[in-house]
Amino acid sequence: MSSSGHGDALNDSANSRGDAINFEADGLTQRCDSVMLIGFGGPTAPSEVRPFLDRVLQGRPVPRDRYEEVVHHYELLGGRSPYNDLTMRQATALREALRRDGFDVPVVVGMRNSPPFFDDALRELAARGARRAFGFVLAAHRCEASWDRYQNDIDAARERVGASAPQIEYAPQWHDHPQFVSAATDRVRDAIARLPSADRERAQLIFTAHSIPVAMAARSTYVEQIKESASMVAAAVGASNWRIAYQSRSGSPRDPWLEPDIRDVIRGLGRAAVIVPIGFLCDHVEVLYDLDIEAAQVAREAGVTMVRAATVSDDPQFIEMMAALARARLACEPIAPPAPG
Repeated sequence: MSSSGHGDALNDSANSRGDAINFEADGLTQRCDSVMLIGFGGPTAPSEVRPFLDRVLQGRPVPRDRYEEVVHHYELLGGRSPYNDLTMRQATALREALRRDGFDVPVVVGMRNSPPFFDDALRELAARGARRAFGFVLAAHRCEASWDRYQNDIDAARERVGASAPQIEYAPQWHDHPQFVSAATDRVRDAIARLPSADRERAQLIFTAHSIPVAMAARSTYVEQIKESASMVAAAVGASNWRIAYQSRSGSPRDPWLEPDIRDVIRGLGRAAVIVPIGFLCDHVEVLYDLDIEAAQVAREAGVTMVRAATVSDDPQFIEMMAALARARLACEPIAPPAPG
C-alpha cells in the first residue's frame, strides 16, 4: 500500500496485501484502533441502479445488452439491493461483539461502488481519531477482482483524503476459518432439511462462486480457496456428492471464464440439488436473481428439485470470526525490546 506519511514503511510494505506477519519476529509494535468493513456496495433505490452499474463497469468491455439485462434484474427485485443494509447489520453486530469483549472502537463501512464510499469511511475514521484500521474485505476467496482492486482503490482513497487518512492493515486469509465453515455448514443443513425426505440422500451439493476470467484465475489462488471452503463444508455435513459451479459471468463473450456454469450443471443433473453460494457472504442481485430466479427456473424446466442455502450474512459464528480476527490486532500489545546482553 502507498504510504500516507505516517507509520513505518515496514508495516506498510509487509502487510498492505494481507500477508501473514510474525509480529514478534519482525518486532512490530503498532496496534489497530478501529475496524473498516470493505464491501462492494449496491443500489438502494431505482434511481441509483444505472449510476451504480456505470461505476462498477467503468473501463470494462461489457456488452450493452448484458448491461440492460442487469438493469432488468434489479427492476425485478424492486430496483434495489439489500447488500448495503445487510453489510450495515454485519457492522453493527461486529461492533457489539467487540464491545462485549471490552473493545469500544469505531467500526465503519466503506463501499467500492455506492455510498458510503471508501473516502467517506476513511474521513469518518480520521474524524474519530483513528490512525490504523483493521480492514476486513468482505470476500472469502481472493483474486484481482475480489482483493487487489479493493486495495488499489483504498490506496487511491487514502491519497485523496490526505495525511489524516488512517493506515489499513488487512485481515489474514479466512476462507478456511472454522467459524466461517461452521456458519456455512449450518446454512447447508437448514437447506437440506427443506428438501422432501426422499430427495435428501440423493441430492447433490453444488457450491457456487462468481465466475472470473480464466487468465485472472490463473494468477491467483481463487479456485483453490473455493475448493478448500467447499470441501470443508461438504465434509462437515457428511456429503460425498458435491461439486463446484460458477455463476454471474460478465465481460466479453470472447474471453474464457471459469466453468461450468451453474445453469448447465442443473440441466444435466436429473436429481435434487442444494445450491450453496459459498462465494457470497450476503444476499444481493447475483444471489437473489441469478440463483433464486434464473437458476430456479432452469431447475423447474429440468425437473430438478432445488433449494438454495442461505448466505452466512450476520450469522453469529461468522460475526465472531470477524471479531476474533479483529481482536487479534486490537489486542496486540507493544513488544518489549530484548534485554541487552
